[in-house]
Amino acid sequence: MLEIFPVNSPQPHSMVGDKARGEMNAFQRNESKETLFTFISAGDDPPKGDFPVQKKSPKLCGSNYPLSIAFIVVNEFCERFSYYGMRAVLTLYFLSFFHWDENLSTAVYHAFSALCYFTPVVGAIMADSWLGKYRTIIYLSIVYVVGHLIKSVGAIPSLGNQVVHVILSMVGLFLIALGTGGIKPCVSAFGGDQFEEEHTSERSKFFSIFYLSINAGSLISTFVTPVLRGDVKCFGEDCYALAFGVPAALMVLALVVFIAGSGLYRKTPPQGNILLEVCKCIGFAIKNRLKNRSSQIPKRDHWLDWASEKYSKQLIGEIKMVTRVLFLFIPLPMFWALFDQQGSRWTLQATKMNADFGIYVLQPDQMQFLNPLLILVFIPIFDLGLYPLINMCKFNFTPIRKMATGMILAGMAFGLAAIVEVKINETDMPRLVPEESLIRVLNLAKNPVQVTIQDKDLFQQPVGAFQNPAEYSKLLLNGEQQSLRFTLRYQGLSLPFNYTVKEKLVYSLIVFEAEGNLSSHLITDLEAKPENGLAAVRFINGLNQDVNLTIDSKWFIAVQRNYSASEYSLLERDKYNNGKCITEMGEFPLELGLLDFGASYTIVITNVSGGAVKTWKSEDIKANNVHMAWQLPQYLLISAGEVMFSITGLAFSYSQSPASMKSVLQAGWLLTVAVGNTFVLVVAQTAPMAQWAEFVLFTVLLFAVCIIFSVMGYFYVSVDPEDLEEKEEKRETPSRGNMISLVTQKTKL
Repeated sequence: MLEIFPVNSPQPHSMVGDKARGEMNAFQRNESKETLFTFISAGDDPPKGDFPVQKKSPKLCGSNYPLSIAFIVVNEFCERFSYYGMRAVLTLYFLSFFHWDENLSTAVYHAFSALCYFTPVVGAIMADSWLGKYRTIIYLSIVYVVGHLIKSVGAIPSLGNQVVHVILSMVGLFLIALGTGGIKPCVSAFGGDQFEEEHTSERSKFFSIFYLSINAGSLISTFVTPVLRGDVKCFGEDCYALAFGVPAALMVLALVVFIAGSGLYRKTPPQGNILLEVCKCIGFAIKNRLKNRSSQIPKRDHWLDWASEKYSKQLIGEIKMVTRVLFLFIPLPMFWALFDQQGSRWTLQATKMNADFGIYVLQPDQMQFLNPLLILVFIPIFDLGLYPLINMCKFNFTPIRKMATGMILAGMAFGLAAIVEVKINETDMPRLVPEESLIRVLNLAKNPVQVTIQDKDLFQQPVGAFQNPAEYSKLLLNGEQQSLRFTLRYQGLSLPFNYTVKEKLVYSLIVFEAEGNLSSHLITDLEAKPENGLAAVRFINGLNQDVNLTIDSKWFIAVQRNYSASEYSLLERDKYNNGKCITEMGEFPLELGLLDFGASYTIVITNVSGGAVKTWKSEDIKANNVHMAWQLPQYLLISAGEVMFSITGLAFSYSQSPASMKSVLQAGWLLTVAVGNTFVLVVAQTAPMAQWAEFVLFTVLLFAVCIIFSVMGYFYVSVDPEDLEEKEEKRETPSRGNMISLVTQKTKL
């Protein structure tokens, strides 16, 4: 039989409300969304019953700490580094490597996250009903490693086409989800098994170190892996193969380390799974109730009482206690729906921002490291500062109120994200609709030119020579495409040109002088900002000879003479002042200056003089002007919300359930995370909308759910499960006084 209890507790005991939460170790609570109390067999703390006699494990440096826990802690650090490092770059991998749109990338990311929180139930059942924790960890870790390797191979661009990459990646992600979820309920519990019964304080400290290793792995990997992706180039692009390969190597190391300690472990046998018993009891009650719907059959006080023909009253009573808490879990998935978008929507938002912090340029997916960092900072602040201060003010800050406050903070975080998104959109290109295009004029001639378009009221003023172009003008068409006459008035001359304009495209009309005559080209521009904060640049060759350009010793561009235009090249944001321009006259230095985040540039080579190439740079699409630091407030709010919501919720639900039912609540808690991610998946695929509007939608939904949860919590009466069990025993067992009254009386003769 399984039970769940906080891993730092020496044995199962009753805790209620804030007292329960106060007794939880700070480091243990760092991994607030993970397993704060884990699936542990009834004999695990301490082992009871008949177990094989095992020799005592060697100790660390003469202490009471088993040497085996060193292997478990290192294993956990490597595994968490592996998981969080891989997940940190996953959304951008879908977006950049597969070229999926943002909605599909978000949907698949959250499908994977949801699966990672469904599979712990499978792992717990395997460990407690079949294989035992040790073999479950070994077998599923092998699956985990295979998934990582397949995922890494799938990120090699030269290996097959996109279909092959997608298939390999999806298979790899499925195996990773099965592995990470399956071992989640086993590793910390297995670590607790290593301690002897009398060493409860050492066990408590072990779990502090254990959860510190979890957060260390998460913090380091979410900072390092994006660097491997963005700052290292392989196969001519971002090195996703390396970004996935390093986490794969860490998972291989985790498995090797865990196996290396095999001879030192204390291994308890499987003892059955209470979660299965609960499901069977509930199923039998429902089935029995449906069979006995006749009005002649006496009603029972509770629908679970219909299972009394097969299951004990104690088990039924404990399930009743658990269902009260599980009912409170119903609104909770909405919090996780918002929280887990840090790795999807918030990362995508960061790609459209300015990431230059002066001394360091942050990768957009690196912003996720703020969450584990802030959690480590907030826990002592809340425990030692905020909560005592609130208590001093005589405010009854109950667990339900803390959780509701956490929801409000998360909703406020998404409200701020919506405001940031609106500011970001100010530099976006207008969204094009059918029968509509955008156009502007680049005057590369020596004098102003007046441009008119047939039947269109555009360009009222003459365009000056090398004048920075104004915003794009909207050009309405009478169909999918239209042939239009452009008239250029230049120095008293009127010159007509005919061009075919297609809908949903962006154009630049290039006006220039060639051999003493005015001429023009109509070229297409980018329709949207470059992805992932890259800069786009193209060149127009104003010389009467072909040129070959070299940018930063990596990019080689050939541009034909007489104002021909090159294709756009995507470059990392940087200053490019070491380029070269090779012409028939020789080789000349080429300085482009700063190519900023998300901007698009047209650079015109005008002439060669003084031993240097003269250029003119036009910004076609404005650079990202909202700094990534503006995401910091939303990370602060959602991290504070996590501390108040997740940690409090776990401790509260623990305190409200019987000792034998902890695993059921753990399964229910993890499933709320899975359901929350599933909800994001559904919204991303079925209700596409502007990103700021989606943020507002989630804000409103979470506030509405917070109100519902607060009302449910208002009517919830906190209980002590041990008190209920004692009352149940007294109700079922005759009192001692009644027993005495049944004793045979002496009879007078």
